[in-house]
Amino acid sequence: MFALHPRLATDSVSVVTLSLCEVRLIRDANYPWLILVPQREAIREIHDLSVADQQCLMEEISKVSKSLQTHCKAPKMNVAALGNMVPQLHIHIVARFESDPSWPGAIWGTVPAVPYADSALSETVRILAERLQASA
Repeated sequence: MFALHPRLATDSVSVVTLSLCEVRLIRDANYPWLILVPQREAIREIHDLSVADQQCLMEEISKVSKSLQTHCKAPKMNVAALGNMVPQLHIHIVARFESDPSWPGAIWGTVPAVPYADSALSETVRILAERLQASA
């Protein structure tokens, strides 16, 4: 049975559930940053997914990336599946800008996370959910 890793639950908030993945917003207002978590039990790597799930994952990565890029008007999208700190497979999708605090380097450990204000978090989740549901 699928269960979300506690670290992912703490660090993010649910936006929408797609066919395979739960889309979650990372609680760091420094970056427009989503993660996709395939709702499959005990999956650590993309190659651990069935071929059908791998194809679905790629489609969902593309859909979410395009939606976030359009929403943010981002010139660059970073997509990564690292899993060094959290073993559960999750894919990071981050909109990047030359003006962001970590550009052009990696976002991890560069600057402290900035929490969203409650109203900004709710509004961001609402807008992203609407965009992703509309493009389904």
